[in-house]
Amino acid sequence: MTRVVLLGSPPGPIGSPPPGGQPVSPADITLASLPGAPSVYGRLLEQLASLDPEPITIARPADAPAFRRHSRRVVESPDVAGDLRALADAVEDSADNLLILPAQSLVHDELIYQINKAKRHALALIVREERHEDAPEEPPIEEAEPEIGQKVIEGLPQRTRAGRGRIISVGTAYHAVTRPNAALLGPLRLHQRHAAVLAEAARELADMAHLFGPEDDVVELLVLGLVRRGVSVGIRGRRDLFYRRVHDQREADEALAEMAGFDEDRARLNHAVKGADGFFTTFFVSTYSRFIARWAARRGLTPNQVTLISILLGLLSAGAFATGTRWGAIAGAVLIYFAFVFDCVDGQVARYARKFGVLGAWLDATFDRFKEYAVFVGLAVGATVSGQFGDGEGIWILALVALALQSVKHLLDFSFGAANRRRAPVPLPTLDLTVPEDRPLREALEERKARRNSGIRSLLKLWTKAGRFRPVHWARKMIVFPIGERFAAIAITAAFFDPRVTFLTLVIWGGVATIYTLTGRILRSLA
Repeated sequence: MTRVVLLGSPPGPIGSPPPGGQPVSPADITLASLPGAPSVYGRLLEQLASLDPEPITIARPADAPAFRRHSRRVVESPDVAGDLRALADAVEDSADNLLILPAQSLVHDELIYQINKAKRHALALIVREERHEDAPEEPPIEEAEPEIGQKVIEGLPQRTRAGRGRIISVGTAYHAVTRPNAALLGPLRLHQRHAAVLAEAARELADMAHLFGPEDDVVELLVLGLVRRGVSVGIRGRRDLFYRRVHDQREADEALAEMAGFDEDRARLNHAVKGADGFFTTFFVSTYSRFIARWAARRGLTPNQVTLISILLGLLSAGAFATGTRWGAIAGAVLIYFAFVFDCVDGQVARYARKFGVLGAWLDATFDRFKEYAVFVGLAVGATVSGQFGDGEGIWILALVALALQSVKHLLDFSFGAANRRRAPVPLPTLDLTVPEDRPLREALEERKARRNSGIRSLLKLWTKAGRFRPVHWARKMIVFPIGERFAAIAITAAFFDPRVTFLTLVIWGGVATIYTLTGRILRSLA
């Protein structure tokens, strides 16, 4: 479960009020072009029902009756300070993860799902400043002075400094921020471990409410409190999905028309494909396997059923290799390729249809190895049956070496992952909320960066930066010999050569991958 808190009071503008005057309650804004013509607030409640059937809504007393027509859990608050205190009361004892977002949000279901399922313990949706080509060059950020940002993006104050992967600093009408380059759109997802920190920061900010302006948003203030208390808040853009805050009927109509131009199902399908796949998987499987996944999901196939198809194809491939004939080798190569295709499809079906389970994850991880090792046996049996290599003893030795290398590599991967998850992260610097500018925070971050970029860590960082170049990126993906490359190597060498070439390829490439992986694990452990 997820505890959802909806904020019913939008911030006021930095400049003059928008055309149409004051914002209208989202419970009174109708989405006429959608089935049933729901209100903005009513639609949002329906979208969130699977996460929290009774979300808490914090609203002004004048708007509370409109919200209560849709929801029972409405908390009245007279001002921003009341909003912050009400939110602290709502989340401080939470044993669930938190999702906080404005009640006037018009958003795709898929975007809500992705934000809520993010691996980051804290994640905020942002929109970045667009830089024009003819814009004057700004001085280096080291020379920039903290400022109270006056720019606006989509009606929201541009008072956030976002770096690579996370929020660096947040400003308000009181807090100056060094070169703000983004605005917080609204949704904020938080792991339950940070609920107490959020509540404490919210109450402290409530006591400072007299320092803030009407344009300061509650979400903006919450992220300010989290960042200054050392919580790493990750960032995400909308990408190929839609999100917009709407304040009146005109804005809602325009937003709906814009939203209709987005293909949510295609975005959902694209996100079903893992972004960290290897070269072979990315360019020779995932280009079309996603469409097989959608076809399978729409016909009710479960991920486990697709996994069983993959296992069957893998065993048939091993049987074909075991015949020891040329046509058997070609058939085995084709079958192992499609065994891998369906191995990708099962995960894509799970992500597209949102059908996850412990059994499915166990089957997928276990039988990937089972198929691979069965194919090793099939190749060795085929080589022995064919009589090309005498009694086949040399082939069996190569097969055992290849199997041992893969087993060691898998052991390295799983054991390092488990150990790395237990390692406590290096804490971020903190800064008191009463400090009016972020200069001390940025200086502390620079000192932390300098300490962390010495010795082995500096070498690792250089190697990470090299990954920005596409050839290096794909070379790094391939050198570790992921399952896609392994199955491709087996299929190609078995179809065009003989099992000895296949096993030599697996041993040589697998040996290089094991050395590379072990070296990287040792360096990261020492860094």
